[in-house]
Amino acid sequence: MLQKSLIVVSILLLACTALAAEKVKLNGYIIDNMCAGHHGKDANVEEVVKHHKKSCALMEGCSESGYALFVDGKFYKLDAGGSEKAMALLKKTKAERGLAVEVEGTIEGDTLTVSSISEAAPAQQ
Repeated sequence: MLQKSLIVVSILLLACTALAAEKVKLNGYIIDNMCAGHHGKDANVEEVVKHHKKSCALMEGCSESGYALFVDGKFYKLDAGGSEKAMALLKKTKAERGLAVEVEGTIEGDTLTVSSISEAAPAQQ
Protein backbone atom coordinates (compact mmCIF):
# COMPACT_ATOMS: atom_id res chain seq x y z
CA MET A 1 0.00 0.00 0.00
CA LEU A 2 2.80 2.40 0.91
CA GLN A 3 4.59 1.65 -2.36
CA LYS A 4 1.46 2.44 -4.39
CA SER A 5 1.03 5.71 -2.50
CA LEU A 6 4.62 6.70 -3.25
CA ILE A 7 4.10 5.95 -6.94
CA VAL A 8 0.96 8.09 -7.04
CA VAL A 9 2.70 10.97 -5.24
CA SER A 10 5.67 10.73 -7.63
CA ILE A 11 3.39 10.86 -10.66
CA LEU A 12 1.56 13.88 -9.25
CA LEU A 13 4.85 15.69 -8.57
CA LEU A 14 6.05 15.05 -12.12
CA ALA A 15 2.76 16.31 -13.52
CA CYS A 16 2.99 19.50 -11.44
CA THR A 17 6.57 20.07 -12.59
CA ALA A 18 5.54 19.68 -16.22
CA LEU A 19 2.69 22.15 -15.73
CA ALA A 20 5.02 24.71 -14.10
CA ALA A 21 6.81 25.21 -17.43
CA GLU A 22 4.37 27.21 -19.54
CA LYS A 23 4.39 26.32 -23.25
CA VAL A 24 4.35 29.44 -25.40
CA LYS A 25 4.62 30.81 -28.92
CA LEU A 26 6.00 34.37 -28.82
CA ASN A 27 6.78 37.01 -31.44
CA GLY A 28 9.47 39.49 -30.52
CA TYR A 29 12.99 40.70 -31.20
CA ILE A 30 16.36 39.08 -30.51
CA ILE A 31 19.03 41.03 -28.65
CA ASP A 32 22.21 39.89 -26.96
CA ASN A 33 22.14 39.78 -23.16
CA MET A 34 25.00 42.28 -22.81
CA CYS A 35 23.09 44.96 -24.71
CA ALA A 36 19.81 43.98 -23.06
CA GLY A 37 21.43 44.60 -19.68
CA HIS A 38 22.87 47.90 -20.83
CA HIS A 39 19.68 49.24 -22.46
CA GLY A 40 17.08 47.39 -20.38
CA LYS A 41 16.18 50.45 -18.30
CA ASP A 42 16.10 52.95 -21.20
CA ALA A 43 12.78 54.73 -21.58
CA ASN A 44 12.84 53.84 -25.29
CA VAL A 45 14.00 50.24 -24.81
CA GLU A 46 11.51 48.92 -27.38
CA GLU A 47 12.92 51.18 -30.10
CA VAL A 48 16.48 50.26 -29.12
CA VAL A 49 15.68 46.55 -29.47
CA LYS A 50 13.80 46.99 -32.76
CA HIS A 51 16.82 48.76 -34.25
CA HIS A 52 19.61 46.74 -32.60
CA LYS A 53 22.35 46.05 -35.12
CA LYS A 54 23.02 42.49 -36.23
CA SER A 55 26.75 43.31 -36.30
CA CYS A 56 26.63 44.21 -32.59
CA ALA A 57 24.73 41.04 -31.65
CA LEU A 58 27.41 38.97 -33.40
CA MET A 59 30.40 40.73 -31.81
CA GLU A 60 32.46 38.38 -29.64
CA GLY A 61 31.55 39.80 -26.21
CA CYS A 62 27.91 40.27 -27.10
CA SER A 63 27.44 36.83 -28.64
CA GLU A 64 29.20 35.16 -25.71
CA SER A 65 26.68 36.73 -23.32
CA GLY A 66 23.87 34.75 -24.96
CA TYR A 67 20.61 36.09 -26.31
CA ALA A 68 17.23 37.24 -25.10
CA LEU A 69 13.82 37.69 -26.63
CA PHE A 70 12.16 41.06 -26.10
CA VAL A 71 8.37 40.88 -26.24
CA ASP A 72 5.64 43.04 -24.72
CA GLY A 73 8.11 45.15 -22.73
CA LYS A 74 9.92 42.18 -21.18
CA PHE A 75 13.18 40.31 -21.76
CA TYR A 76 13.26 36.50 -21.65
CA LYS A 77 16.75 35.03 -21.54
CA LEU A 78 17.14 32.17 -23.98
CA ASP A 79 18.54 28.87 -22.74
CA ALA A 80 21.94 27.78 -24.12
CA GLY A 81 20.36 25.84 -26.99
CA GLY A 82 18.10 28.78 -27.79
CA SER A 83 21.07 31.15 -27.84
CA GLU A 84 22.83 28.85 -30.32
CA LYS A 85 19.72 28.81 -32.52
CA ALA A 86 19.44 32.61 -32.28
CA MET A 87 23.09 33.03 -33.30
CA ALA A 88 22.62 30.73 -36.30
CA LEU A 89 19.58 32.76 -37.35
CA LEU A 90 21.49 36.04 -36.91
CA LYS A 91 24.30 34.73 -39.09
CA LYS A 92 21.97 33.78 -41.95
CA THR A 93 19.42 36.62 -41.87
CA LYS A 94 19.59 39.44 -44.38
CA ALA A 95 18.16 41.86 -41.79
CA GLU A 96 20.85 44.24 -40.59
CA ARG A 97 18.81 45.63 -37.67
CA GLY A 98 16.03 44.40 -35.43
CA LEU A 99 15.74 40.66 -35.95
CA ALA A 100 12.04 39.84 -35.52
CA VAL A 101 11.40 36.20 -34.62
CA GLU A 102 8.76 33.70 -33.64
CA VAL A 103 9.86 31.45 -30.81
CA GLU A 104 8.22 28.32 -29.44
CA GLY A 105 9.25 26.82 -26.15
CA THR A 106 8.59 26.86 -22.44
CA ILE A 107 8.99 29.62 -19.88
CA GLU A 108 10.18 29.11 -16.34
CA GLY A 109 10.65 32.42 -14.55
CA ASP A 110 12.50 34.70 -16.97
CA THR A 111 14.14 31.88 -18.94
CA LEU A 112 12.79 30.71 -22.27
CA THR A 113 13.75 27.16 -23.23
CA VAL A 114 13.57 27.25 -27.01
CA SER A 115 12.19 24.37 -29.05
CA SER A 116 12.10 26.36 -32.31
CA ILE A 117 12.95 29.82 -33.57
CA SER A 118 12.31 31.33 -36.97
CA GLU A 119 12.52 34.73 -38.57
CA ALA A 120 9.24 36.64 -38.61
CA ALA A 121 7.98 39.80 -40.24
CA PRO A 122 8.76 42.88 -38.10
CA ALA A 123 5.84 44.23 -36.10
CA GLN A 124 3.95 47.04 -37.79
CA GLN A 125 4.71 50.48 -36.38
